Amino acid sequence: MALKITVIGTGYLGATHAAAMAELGFEVLGLDVVPEKIELLSSGRVPMYEPGLEELLAKHVAGIEGSSGRLRFTTSWEEVGAFGDVHFVCVNTPQKHGEYACDMSYVDAAFTSLAGVVREGSLVVGKSTVPVGSAERLAGLLPEGVELAWNPEFLREGFAVQDTLRPDRIVVGVRGERAEKTLREVYAVPVGQGSPFVVTDFPTAELVKTSANSFLATKISFINAMAELCEAAGGDVAKLAEALGHDDRIGPKFLRAGIGFGGGCLPKDIRAFMARAGELGADQALTFLREIDSINMRRRGQMVEMARETLGGNSFLGRRVAVLGATFKPDSDDVRDSPALNVAGQIHLQGGQVTVYDPKGMDNARRVFPTLGYADSAREAVAGADVVLHLTEWREFRELDPAELAEVVSSPVILDGRNALDSERWRAAGWTYRAMGRPRA
Repeated sequence: MALKITVIGTGYLGATHAAAMAELGFEVLGLDVVPEKIELLSSGRVPMYEPGLEELLAKHVAGIEGSSGRLRFTTSWEEVGAFGDVHFVCVNTPQKHGEYACDMSYVDAAFTSLAGVVREGSLVVGKSTVPVGSAERLAGLLPEGVELAWNPEFLREGFAVQDTLRPDRIVVGVRGERAEKTLREVYAVPVGQGSPFVVTDFPTAELVKTSANSFLATKISFINAMAELCEAAGGDVAKLAEALGHDDRIGPKFLRAGIGFGGGCLPKDIRAFMARAGELGADQALTFLREIDSINMRRRGQMVEMARETLGGNSFLGRRVAVLGATFKPDSDDVRDSPALNVAGQIHLQGGQVTVYDPKGMDNARRVFPTLGYADSAREAVAGADVVLHLTEWREFRELDPAELAEVVSSPVILDGRNALDSERWRAAGWTYRAMGRPRA
């Protein structure tokens, strides 16, 4: 008999995982404690922007014409317990207020509720990003006869559907053969398509996600540190990154200097990693992550100072600043800890008249910074601007016509905070182009 799967928590991770499991052929029941979210998902819509996810939901959500009907959503724990053979826990682990450590209250609540309804012989699978040692503790909350496995997620916003259906690796932390066998059945399709299946113990599985994020954060902050040196020495960080990327041991990915990383994962994950290392008495192993975090946050202030210098080095008062981008990365509507929105906010708080445009993040940006100005297009945003800041590398911005925009700005000056625009093209259209870590023309 085919396995029946439940997904606990239907945010970004859970909604994607539920839709992907239905795509792989399983009957799936998603649970959330927010009725409005369940109502939205049951209509085939998602509360966030993620390319391909809404289409995948509509393909499988029960009650939608032409769907497979394999995917349903509920607020009932009893229904989840009676339905599922495998329960994936996908709830959020945000950073605690005023601390580096992550907030485990949502995970603890999910396990406690699930423990009261789960059937003997079921498998509970943690996918949330948690401090190492959590799985051992959470296993103790489950009743006898119910196994736990840990299966960290590696989703990239903008590529979440692809990363779930065709992952570059599947990591499972298990205690016994039955859990491993069950998860091999769940992931049979991607494993058959070549995705590596890595079996570990609990601590290793928990460490993989935070280690991966810490490595990526280190690589991003390294090239940003090199950008600072290039600015001091007159070097070109783009050419430096190109040369480094040809080394097979290093590779070209995540070597584009700019205003740094943000979002709901990398910043809070590396901080929680440091906090947990301290609790384990191994804090010296991760002290380097403090500098990684510091370099990353410093880039935002340096972008503000570059804008100030461009405007004469004095106050932003009365100056019009256009900001292209509000989300922390393209192909997402996520503005959590967004460097772009942080820079826009800093300039606004210092007296600048800031107008923001983003292809998908406008509503979320307005909720975070309601006092900023917002435009419906890039052209409208830059109209009358004394300087334009490119802060999120959307394809739409790379394809803008600089000659057309030059007609409406007050001063054709663009600061490329992502080193993603074609500098020659912008300069040929009469713009002064500057980017972080690169020499002025």
